[in-house]
Amino acid sequence: MSIQLFTILIFASMFLILSTGLPVVFVMGALATLGSIVFLGFDMTANLFTSAFIGFTDDLLIACPLFLLMGSFLQFSGIADDAYDMFYKWMGGLRGGLAMASVIICTIFAAMAGVSGAATVSMGMIAIPSMIKRGYDRRMATGCITVAGVLGILIPPSDVMILYGVVTHVSVGKLFMGGIIPGVMLAIFYIILIAIRCWRNPELGPPLPPERRANWGEKLVSLRAMVLPIILILLVLGSIYLGVATPVEAAAVGAVGALLCAVAHRKFNWKLFKNAALFNLRLTAMIFWIYVAAVCFSNLYTVMGARDFIEEIVTGLNVAPLLIVAFMQFSIMIMGCLMDDAAIVLITCPIYVPIITALGFDPLWFGILFIVNMQIAYITPPYGFNLFYMRAVVTQLKDQIPEEITTVDIYRSVFPYIPLQILGLALVMVFPQLATWLPSTMMAKL
Repeated sequence: MSIQLFTILIFASMFLILSTGLPVVFVMGALATLGSIVFLGFDMTANLFTSAFIGFTDDLLIACPLFLLMGSFLQFSGIADDAYDMFYKWMGGLRGGLAMASVIICTIFAAMAGVSGAATVSMGMIAIPSMIKRGYDRRMATGCITVAGVLGILIPPSDVMILYGVVTHVSVGKLFMGGIIPGVMLAIFYIILIAIRCWRNPELGPPLPPERRANWGEKLVSLRAMVLPIILILLVLGSIYLGVATPVEAAAVGAVGALLCAVAHRKFNWKLFKNAALFNLRLTAMIFWIYVAAVCFSNLYTVMGARDFIEEIVTGLNVAPLLIVAFMQFSIMIMGCLMDDAAIVLITCPIYVPIITALGFDPLWFGILFIVNMQIAYITPPYGFNLFYMRAVVTQLKDQIPEEITTVDIYRSVFPYIPLQILGLALVMVFPQLATWLPSTMMAKL
């Protein structure tokens, strides 16, 4: 079978089956198995799966469960409660102040955890009842947290960055540093949008009345809530930047540090430890099984001649190289509507990154573009992870919220932010220094 016909057949089958709601790991695993048996034979099928499991020997993958464990401990540590209380005192008197504070806390959480779920769930449980009680529009309350939560995959540490580094052999430490400036930039965009919307329509986020605002003494005392987060961020990211620790070592330090944060906040008990460990186990197992299925799928497509096929298409296009990158980003954006980010990394990067390198672009820069693109996937239906997280949060809060927040409300709440995500993607594409400058200043090349 020609590679052209095989491409149409395999991807049409994948998208058709995914549209039924079947989990991506089963879809790609089944297609990889059946496709390799039909087109390559049983011996090659065994080789494809063996090569996928060999990939687990990469030491960098150890950082994934460690950063996930760090995020799990932080979710139960009480840091988010204290941080929200601090920003409530400092920013509650502003229009949209509590929504802006939620964005800032999600940004801080992103720098301490490797996934978006920790910030989205923790801040959703804490901030949404508080905002709704104080007259905030339900879409403003849910939208700011749903969108800010996706910063967890861009601002390091990030498990998606680890997978990208493993597949492309790009320094994970550099990827971590490369995500900081774009992540902070997007957080500022969110805050500006919230401020403008609430300035134009104060009913979206009314300020606290003067009698309920904290005095300067209370504000200064509340600053102690930031001591542990700053220490943890410096230990993890600072050690990587200064070359003191590798990402794996920093992940181990972060996991222990997050556990100590729970102890310091008097939140630690064996039930917390058990829940965090089980949550981490489930999430790690999901990611690694997707890793196996996606690698097998990618190996099958590569063996069938995908790389030569894609390269012929790209080299045959008489367009500017940046337009080729834009086309790649568009294809990734479409795939993000239907499948997991880890699967997209493992399917596209072995094909796209060699082309990017051949065109003279930096694969580090392309990796940051990829992560920003995945943020859009996390907040757009039908596969948006953070939409599912927020749906679960508001379901848990139904007894604490006087008005129902529907799935449609959650979807509509993120729409004003999607243009900002696309703007951020365009800025990083046009100005690569946003992603490459900070990694170039690192003291060690990890």
